[in-house]
Amino acid sequence: MTEALKNPIFDIVAGEAAALGVRAFVIGGFVRDFFLQRPCNDIDIVVEGSGIAVAEAVAARVHTKVTVFRNFGTAMLHYKGWEVEFVGARKESYNRGSRKPIVEDGTLQEDQERRDFTINAMAFSLQKEDYGALVDPFGGIRDLNEGIIRTPLDPDTTYSDDPLRMLRAVRFATQLGFSIVQESKDSMMRNRQRLEILSQERIADELMKIMATPKPSTGFLLMDECGLLPYSLPSLADLKGVETVEGRGHKDNFLHSLQVLDNVAAASDKIWLRWAALLHDVGKARTKRWDPQLGWTFHNHEYVGSKMVKGIFARLKMSQNDDMKYVQKLVALHLRPIALVTDEVTDSAVRRLLFDAGDDIDDLMILCKADITSKNEMKVERFRRQYEHVKEKLVEVEAKDAVRNFKNPITGELIMNKYHIPPCKEIGEIKEYVKEAILDGRIPNEYGAAYRLMEEKAAEMGLHE
Repeated sequence: MTEALKNPIFDIVAGEAAALGVRAFVIGGFVRDFFLQRPCNDIDIVVEGSGIAVAEAVAARVHTKVTVFRNFGTAMLHYKGWEVEFVGARKESYNRGSRKPIVEDGTLQEDQERRDFTINAMAFSLQKEDYGALVDPFGGIRDLNEGIIRTPLDPDTTYSDDPLRMLRAVRFATQLGFSIVQESKDSMMRNRQRLEILSQERIADELMKIMATPKPSTGFLLMDECGLLPYSLPSLADLKGVETVEGRGHKDNFLHSLQVLDNVAAASDKIWLRWAALLHDVGKARTKRWDPQLGWTFHNHEYVGSKMVKGIFARLKMSQNDDMKYVQKLVALHLRPIALVTDEVTDSAVRRLLFDAGDDIDDLMILCKADITSKNEMKVERFRRQYEHVKEKLVEVEAKDAVRNFKNPITGELIMNKYHIPPCKEIGEIKEYVKEAILDGRIPNEYGAAYRLMEEKAAEMGLHE
């Protein structure tokens, strides 16, 4: 594989390993991605001996810094844009209650056996006698060609030892468009409870990688099929299924959410917008009610769902900062554009939507459009025409009234200075009165009109200069 190993770093590693009397191999993702013709800037080197010693020798040769992690027996250096990590070949055994292995020195074969999937267990030799030879004891190249995710050893051993590998199988299948062999799926179902020993950060990391794929629904459908969903995103699992009363059912909100997610993914790479799409109906499980007159109802599911977002993010140990608040906002507002579609589109309603959504209005409209998923083509076409009308109205009102990033022309400081009063509830009442007047369209969004209205309201409240 001279083309794969044309980077001079491989010759350097080979030379330093030979000088130390050890064998070295390129292994894992670099090998896999070479055959897939995918870009890869990470190189993993496994050494039958001390990976740290080889890393230090290579670093001295290329005059770069090496970072050593002695507790893990690994070392890492950077070379001309490449990140090169070195580790000694090892074999592992596991304690049932932990995914942290007991590690011992091992051979290349033993190191390959402990890898998660056959496609990640392939190696290129860096020995002079067979430089570039593919070492593939488990048929990884065959599985690459067939688009298959398979474990090197018995899947019950692989998944029970480290249950994160189950989510990694789903993630690789989603990223690569591969299928997971049935033997592995069956094993995941048997071992699904092992996910309970994983840290939530690890689960969230795999979910984020699935969310970043072109068709993320694939990953969530696979998690559902293999019994992993209740252990990774239980609130989404709660949306599954259709209930029927008196012959009247509702749509499967789980499948609907995945369709909306894929619709958004086709329109935007924004990861948090995709999260908003996935969770936009998450409140429906808690708000579902049967009404003999109305049928199935989900009143205030958008409000309940927005409140649930914080708990979902907290459970996954994900950020509780502006990213979460953005998702909460879009979940809370996702029905608002639809409400404008179904009613007469008034300037006042548009102003309030622009005010509440702010700079996120464009993302909200992407989510709104993605949410149009009826199987009735005539209904979908009608909603899309009305949706386009709302979009035009948003542009028209924003150009005229500039309320997307609304700032009240009347500040508390202005009121206090004019009427010589300390902070008090009357100040808030005046500001709210002016804001509502602007959003209702009773006065333009201009300082002069707002100032005059402030004076009128203050006089009515008995305030004087």
